[in-house]
Amino acid sequence: MHTVADSRLSLANLGDPFSDDQELSMDDEWDHHAPNDECGVFGIYAPGEEVARITFFGLFALQHRGQESAGITVTDGTAIVTHKDMGLVTQVFSEKTVEGLVGCAAIGHTRYSTTGSSTLCNAQPLEGNSAFGPFAVAHNGNLINTAELKAELSALGCNFASTNDSEVIAQLLARTEAASFEEAIIEVMKRIQGAYSLVILTPDKLYGVRDPYGIRPLCIGKINGSKYVLASESCALGPVGAKFVRDVEPGELIIIDRNGQTEVQALPVVRHATCLFEFIYFARPDTMLYGKSLHQARRRMGQELAREHPADGAHVVIPVPDTSIPAAIGYAEAARIPYGEGVIKNRYIQRTFIQPSKRMRDLGARMKYSPLTETLAGKKVVMVDDSIVRGTTTGKLVRMLFEAGAREVHVRITAPPVKNPCYYGIDMADQRDLVAAHMSVEEIREMIGATSLGYLSLEGVVRAIGINKDKFCRACFDGKYPIPVPKQLRESKLMLDVKSEDDGPVEQSTKAEYAVV
Repeated sequence: MHTVADSRLSLANLGDPFSDDQELSMDDEWDHHAPNDECGVFGIYAPGEEVARITFFGLFALQHRGQESAGITVTDGTAIVTHKDMGLVTQVFSEKTVEGLVGCAAIGHTRYSTTGSSTLCNAQPLEGNSAFGPFAVAHNGNLINTAELKAELSALGCNFASTNDSEVIAQLLARTEAASFEEAIIEVMKRIQGAYSLVILTPDKLYGVRDPYGIRPLCIGKINGSKYVLASESCALGPVGAKFVRDVEPGELIIIDRNGQTEVQALPVVRHATCLFEFIYFARPDTMLYGKSLHQARRRMGQELAREHPADGAHVVIPVPDTSIPAAIGYAEAARIPYGEGVIKNRYIQRTFIQPSKRMRDLGARMKYSPLTETLAGKKVVMVDDSIVRGTTTGKLVRMLFEAGAREVHVRITAPPVKNPCYYGIDMADQRDLVAAHMSVEEIREMIGATSLGYLSLEGVVRAIGINKDKFCRACFDGKYPIPVPKQLRESKLMLDVKSEDDGPVEQSTKAEYAVV
């Protein structure tokens, strides 16, 4: 069990935050064909319930949002206790550990690192002590003014025990001079810039926070009509017996205690800018966002893709499992081409601590995907996927299909070309690694070896979702960042001489302070 107890914030004995001795998943070696989200958060206030057990299953439903570490913090009304470790939720928690976490409220976190390395010191929730007592915080997102705030806190004598930006939030809460903890949270919200959805736990309250742009998702649910749940996605509500109530609004602070729920519009809504990739790829298909079913939205994306990029004479439409299945179904429906399974995914390869040999790494996608020859042999195949980032895995998949006997392989992508890096909590690589940033569609087609290649347009994605594009952050596609990005942080990822548009002025910061994965 890894706990935190100090006068301010202490993460001692959790390992060297700058260590290179990290355990990598097999996916880390070659599964870079799609971007990765940072994490999932979950919270519950339910006296009389097994809150740790409910949080465990909530995190289990959010496992797709992060596979590097997991943690749960509980309170019994007086003290708070945390258990966290590296690995999947099922690796971190056992029946014994869950039974030992007894309380009336809890928060949980499952992590994929975007700022800060994949080491135990960066696992969450993070605990701390403020003038109002102990607290714990779990964060989904990415701050863009980390360097400035870290320098300020360091000058005040703050020692950082981790390399993630979430500790900045915890340190600010720990050093508050506000009149109440609620005011402290609002004060911190005014200081931090970027994407953040937070769940915060004190001995007597659960808080939910969303940034004033609403970039990362957060929703509210109820158990038995009177007990409250917060979760990154609505897909985590059903498995724990909770019913969806609504999304947390941008800039909103939710306060939950024994008297029920209180809502405070802590910051004015700047604009709605939910990450468009949540609809395309990140969120589970059984999640609802903006009142829309993601499964149906992705199905319509496939239909739009078939209209924009038909594949005349094709015999079968196959998805790259699992996230592309709804879109492939939609493509097959609109194109009137049979849908089939052409690739089987090994669903148990998510994380292993056994490292593959160089020869096995060279096999690349074959460790994760196996072709179905009977579906592919002699066929003209449409392969539907959600995105191409670096292009390496896509190329391996195309070769695999040809080697299995496919006559033609027409690649269809339900996202527009990804040309710009993300600064708001998505591991999308530097711009030099984004293949669409320096290659034309035809050049990418040649690189991956496909017969043809078609991307769904941004307009097509928006039509499929049925919501105005101004409700989304779409910077990775069109370069229009809703929150101005500090110049030095931008330069750390914009490795090409490509000028992107901002909706506001560029601010100055310190490049050396950022640990961008």
